[in-house]
Amino acid sequence: MNKRFFLQAGAAMVGGYALSRFMPWNKREAAIASSREEPLIHTTFEITKTEAEWKDLLTPQQYHVLRNQGTEWAGSSPLDKEYREGTYHCAGCNQALFTSETKFNSRTGWPSFYAPIENAVGTNKDYRHNMERTEVHCSRCGGHLGHVFLDGPKPTGKRYCINGVALNFIAS
Repeated sequence: MNKRFFLQAGAAMVGGYALSRFMPWNKREAAIASSREEPLIHTTFEITKTEAEWKDLLTPQQYHVLRNQGTEWAGSSPLDKEYREGTYHCAGCNQALFTSETKFNSRTGWPSFYAPIENAVGTNKDYRHNMERTEVHCSRCGGHLGHVFLDGPKPTGKRYCINGVALNFIAS
């Protein structure tokens, strides 16, 4: 390789960087970055606790998911393969969230449901990971549960992809 190649490559990189500062996607990236600085949930909930109280109540993994919008490893929850009749409750406040009638095998590695119990969950836009998703949280305590996608089965066409660690299953 010669000197001309390196000069052309360097000029292209500098020019590309300068041009990228004026492209529309930078406005989106700025919006994404600014959204990370604010809490994703802008609501007061019936159950509120201090961070210390949540840490005392939850396991470290539950705290990571429910209070810090974390994600468990795919396939790590035994609830993904749970198909008995029953109800799935929030691990933070014990509110009933989903029933076994709406559970299905999405083959994603997380428990999936096509519909929650009425008024049991809320949603927010989530711009983490440089994409727009819809975050699902418990309507009672605000605990992060997972995300909802529009690739589920009938009748709703939705897939509530939920972290198993955020749930407690109670068989009927």
